[in-house]
Amino acid sequence: MKNSDRRVPFFIYCLTTIAFVLVLQTTLRAQAQDQSVTMYQYRRVPGDKTDEFIKRETTYWSKVAQKAVDNKTMSFWALLEKVGGFDLPNSSNYLFINTFPDIDKVNDVFSNVESVAGVKLADMETYSFTTVTSEFFLHDREWAQAAKAVPSKDFNFVVMNYQNTDYPDSLISLEKKYWEPFIKSAMDKGQTPQLGWGNAIVLAPRGENIKATTVSFDLFRTLGDALMPKLDPKLVFPAKLFTMLGKIQMNRPGIAIYRVVKVVTTTP
Repeated sequence: MKNSDRRVPFFIYCLTTIAFVLVLQTTLRAQAQDQSVTMYQYRRVPGDKTDEFIKRETTYWSKVAQKAVDNKTMSFWALLEKVGGFDLPNSSNYLFINTFPDIDKVNDVFSNVESVAGVKLADMETYSFTTVTSEFFLHDREWAQAAKAVPSKDFNFVVMNYQNTDYPDSLISLEKKYWEPFIKSAMDKGQTPQLGWGNAIVLAPRGENIKATTVSFDLFRTLGDALMPKLDPKLVFPAKLFTMLGKIQMNRPGIAIYRVVKVVTTTP
């Protein structure tokens, strides 16, 4: 073999290595630039206060959220109502999801709420008759939706999947590699009634008593679709993904279903 022939594999190796490094640098740069933090706040609202709670949140606080979105101090605000559940008298029945591009500027969102909402704080606040049961901070990672989906019309119910693992980054990476392209293709082809999917990693709190380190969410048009999605019999699931997840998941995912009450976001 000529010396030039021996140098070819090494040249290809160098190109491959350079390409890998460039991809890695691009990925790390994108993650470094995205410093947004999403807060999940779970609330317990008494039955006799539900109507007033929803009225105040959708009438007044959605205006505050819209102003924050316009000012780019918030990128997403949503109020979700739990459908069903376990131990209902002692658990949360509403969930707020708020995303902040800069978590250290949260106070800017709530600094002048009376003038934004057009009413006194006493007429719009909801803390006095509700209970915050828990709060989590997360970082949103992957997202996919059906090509023909219209979020304002189609995203009506959310299935939240709470997953527990000691290797959350690995789980997210597996979902990105196997599940995201699979579910995106299935949604686009109409092989599932699901119309959106995403995931997030839990930043805090963490610990032995916290049973979730990542969250994924599936979006549907109807409650029936969320409870019993009709799948194309020809749909082939990525079996390798489930095998690999089984090795790192600590227990079965916890699942909760929510109805979308109101959303304010930068996207239509």
